[in-house]
Amino acid sequence: MIAFFDAGRKKLRLLILALFALVLAACEPMAIGGLANTGGPKVDTSAPIPVALLVPRGGSASDNLLAQNLENAARLAIRDLDGVKVDLRVYGTAGNAGTAASMASQAVSEGAKIILGPVYGESANAAGVAVASQGVNVLSFSNNTTIAGGNVFVLGPTFESTANRLVGHAKRNGKDRIVILHGQDVAGQLGRDAIQRAIAANGATLAGTVDYALSQESVIASVPRVKAAMDSGNANALFLTTSSASALPLYAQLLPEAGIKAPTTQFIGLTRWDIPPATLALPGVQGGWFALPDPGATGVFRQKYSAAYGSDPHPLAGLAFDGIAAIGALVKTGKSTALTGASLTQGAGFRGASGIFRLRADGTNERGLAVATIRDKSVVILDPAPKAFGGAGS
Repeated sequence: MIAFFDAGRKKLRLLILALFALVLAACEPMAIGGLANTGGPKVDTSAPIPVALLVPRGGSASDNLLAQNLENAARLAIRDLDGVKVDLRVYGTAGNAGTAASMASQAVSEGAKIILGPVYGESANAAGVAVASQGVNVLSFSNNTTIAGGNVFVLGPTFESTANRLVGHAKRNGKDRIVILHGQDVAGQLGRDAIQRAIAANGATLAGTVDYALSQESVIASVPRVKAAMDSGNANALFLTTSSASALPLYAQLLPEAGIKAPTTQFIGLTRWDIPPATLALPGVQGGWFALPDPGATGVFRQKYSAAYGSDPHPLAGLAFDGIAAIGALVKTGKSTALTGASLTQGAGFRGASGIFRLRADGTNERGLAVATIRDKSVVILDPAPKAFGGAGS
């Protein structure tokens, strides 16, 4: 991705954004494939449930910090379980796929009925393969949907969930002819595909697509192509896959200069436009739409974590909380089938660190997101995050 830069358009450095490096790492592993298994091991809900937590402990300093945050969040969630006992067993993977596979196998041999984690896509895929024959499900912290399926679920926020929320909001508000602007990297292509599926699912119109390479020259050269696509497609919305740490600041300057601006064009972002806070000051993002987790739920989790551990949680820590919350809610039903694929994908979903979420039969997830905009350099919620899911899910 392109590094964050100032308005001076200095030479861009190619840089992997940390969050995408964590959750989109190894974007082309071979998934186990197919829809999620409906089966899984039987459990005795009257006894503590053995849960294996796979964290990147033993790797880099940043991995060790993340590992501790994930364990902290999992234990915080266990405290909230009403009458459900969880026997949490923590295994370090060092952020390595081979080690993750070995630890997953060891955990199951030691009695684990479900695996929570690991973080990286390749490691999650390897862990799932390692325990597939035992029928144990893996709730990974990845958001890499290419590994989802079989016995592997991804808990991380997905492009699909974000795109569907935003395109649905755009359609309802008359911004239904959409041009997609995306990078040529894997994240950009996955984002483009998610937006295209959301456009089709919500009855909107794909008015065009424009891609660009990860260089300043390519970003600049793409602007006239965006203008042409907007004009020829009679578009009223532009959906960007880029982030604040990539090409967003430059596009926020160049697109309005080229005449692509509000109110005729609605800018929509696939990534968080409130991170880092400096992004809120960019003139070009004022009035743009993006999605974010339920602010109320996120704030409650942050406060509880800080009170318990004396520091703010890592951005990914809430995923461990979510996994335990889901396990606890299912075990509380008292059914021996609580941790099967059929139970994990029940349509009502669960309440977690950032609001409601549910697992889908294809191993992906759906999260209840709020739609926000930026006004006067501040975040304003346009459409609050839902408090419950309608329908049975899929």
